[in-house]
Amino acid sequence: MAKVRYKCDYTKLKLCFNKFHNASDDAPKECQFCLLELTDGRYTAGRWDGDDCLENDSVTGKFIRGTADVVEIKEVSKWHALDCYDLTDCLNDEEINCIDLGPEVEEIHSVTFGDFKSLADGDFPKSEQYCLLILQNGRLSAGRWDEYEKGKDGSFVYAPALACHSMNEVWAWTPLSSDRFFEAEEASEKERKHEEELNLNPSIDQKLFKYGTDILVYYEKALAKLKKNYPWATVTQMKKAMPYEIAPCHGQLVFGQICRSYNGTNTVNPWTAGSTADDFIDFLCEYTKYEVQNSNPEEKFRYGTDIDVYLAKAYENTKKDFRWLDKKMLESSWHYEIKQIDGDWEFVCVRNDDDRQTVFNCSSAERFIEIIEDEYQGKALRANPVVAEYPVSFGHIELHGWNLEKYVFAKLKTGDFKVTVQAGDRVTGGSRDFFVKPYCFEAKTYGDFLDRYLEIVPAESFGLSKEALLSDKKLKEFLGYQ
Repeated sequence: MAKVRYKCDYTKLKLCFNKFHNASDDAPKECQFCLLELTDGRYTAGRWDGDDCLENDSVTGKFIRGTADVVEIKEVSKWHALDCYDLTDCLNDEEINCIDLGPEVEEIHSVTFGDFKSLADGDFPKSEQYCLLILQNGRLSAGRWDEYEKGKDGSFVYAPALACHSMNEVWAWTPLSSDRFFEAEEASEKERKHEEELNLNPSIDQKLFKYGTDILVYYEKALAKLKKNYPWATVTQMKKAMPYEIAPCHGQLVFGQICRSYNGTNTVNPWTAGSTADDFIDFLCEYTKYEVQNSNPEEKFRYGTDIDVYLAKAYENTKKDFRWLDKKMLESSWHYEIKQIDGDWEFVCVRNDDDRQTVFNCSSAERFIEIIEDEYQGKALRANPVVAEYPVSFGHIELHGWNLEKYVFAKLKTGDFKVTVQAGDRVTGGSRDFFVKPYCFEAKTYGDFLDRYLEIVPAESFGLSKEALLSDKKLKEFLGYQ
């Protein structure tokens, strides 16, 4: 964390805000970050996002604090710009105890904030607490504390997509008023503490835990039943389905699935489909059967346990359409193995530099080969430069909540074609490349070509139908059809 560099004593510092504007008749500049006094007297902050039109000559819009976190203008009484001040000179004066922001005159609305704290001194806000910030660069801001690790790490989120001020950017902070997000987090924290107290000495239902409190015993009893129909079954295969554990919940031991969060708080989802140990064992058989069925080693490793055999098949299959592919293009920072994981043979991807590995949960040899083919196809496309592009024109198209942003056909150096589709919303988005297989160009007419092409890039998923593409004469010519 950056060291405090100002001479001013933040523990004695007060900020006086004296230049408030009435929200009903005066709007901030677009995207201006402001301190807000709400109609109920609480204080918060946000970035102004005004509407394009006025309703009855009144101010319309909202202040944005984060993803799904806004303050509507009707909730705001007054606002005071935050991002127009540089306090550097004041903060470098060790005699300064109070800084006036805006002219201090009689009968003006004013509010003072003090009780500043420093992250550098180990003082952290509570989770989800919204705070006024003095940044290391002398500017003012605000944000909601997003706690990564309690009492150690976090950031202040001030806009959507987790835009934030890191700990290194913040010189001092003080909490603003409580709001529904903070109150909900406080209620959850209270509930978590109550749950911890209940679970210190959990009760045990003897009917439910007839065979003791070792979860492996129950898995092994279920395994014995599964082996009658699936002789290859193992506990490792069963646990590919999110495993059950024995854990305290609401003051009693239960069979449950535990959702573990990054910040160390765990949630137990108890099993409630029965009341006895044998009920749970029967449930385990049904619950894990799908994973066991799809772990038959005779299907999974039908070509043996030499990984090179599978990689060679993937290469040969990819080469049929991606004719320019050669093995030099496949060099990477990882490699593939077939190795034992918890006693079961698995397809594994291993990084070359630190031995980190990813296990592929493939039900068959063909599925693993398909995964490798996808990787080889991507590398082949990246190795084939684009020599010409044609962006398709379109109006507004919504794709399952995202907006279609780009639909571009590209001619590659080899004479082949690919298409790039991009879509997103205000928070997130993504793009995907599709190779237009030579099979498509075997069609004699442009219409037949589109029928084959749309099997690869279907209209219902990626936005443009046969009718839309058929009417684009420039695209038709770009693709080589007269």
